[in-house]
Amino acid sequence: MDFSSKLVKAKFIKRYKRFFSDHILEDGSLVTAHCANTGAMLGVTEEGVTSWLSKSNNPKRKLKWSWELVQKDETIIGINTHNPNKIVQEAIIKNKIKELTNYADLKREVKYGTNSKIDILLQDNNKKDCYVEIKNVHLSREFEVAEFPDAVTTRGAKHLRELTLVSKSGLRAVMLYLIQRNDCKYFKIAEDIDKEYAKEFYNALEAGVEVICMDTILSSDAINIGKNIQLLTDR
Repeated sequence: MDFSSKLVKAKFIKRYKRFFSDHILEDGSLVTAHCANTGAMLGVTEEGVTSWLSKSNNPKRKLKWSWELVQKDETIIGINTHNPNKIVQEAIIKNKIKELTNYADLKREVKYGTNSKIDILLQDNNKKDCYVEIKNVHLSREFEVAEFPDAVTTRGAKHLRELTLVSKSGLRAVMLYLIQRNDCKYFKIAEDIDKEYAKEFYNALEAGVEVICMDTILSSDAINIGKNIQLLTDR
């Protein structure tokens, strides 16, 4: 996924009211950027950290700037939760995810379950329908280990329950964790942060829900799908 415009380097100051973040551009001016990430954003909101912003020319937008990346030395972290679905969709179309190749049709945001929408529905006359839920991952508290979630997520637990029902119905259900950082080789569930989510995760595994963990190749120009990384389980 290429960024639609060249990102602008800045310095992060603070995040507030969930969707607002202040940054200082290299020319010294202060700007307020939209923050799409509704999670706790543990480990990526340190004052003074390098941030990368995109700017929109849409006259209807109240905030022209959007917060896209955090950079800590050589580690780049994608924090915009609007991007993962685009990244994964593009990767599927280009056959970059081996587990999700050779489907004739791809649809986004299809209603299913109890008042839910699946991120991606893959269909083919010769295969079972494949329901793909995508989660953005930016948290890492251990060396080379990415984790999800970074806050209690009742919505995330609901998605796991919905996928469990899909799998039990005989269709294909996939939970894809997209690690938007370039310094991790492993992925695990942050059970200490959300025990209910962890319970639903292991229930889903037992019910046949497939789990795909993939990292990304990040720069200020683009974010593209990377390679599969190992899932660590405690059970």
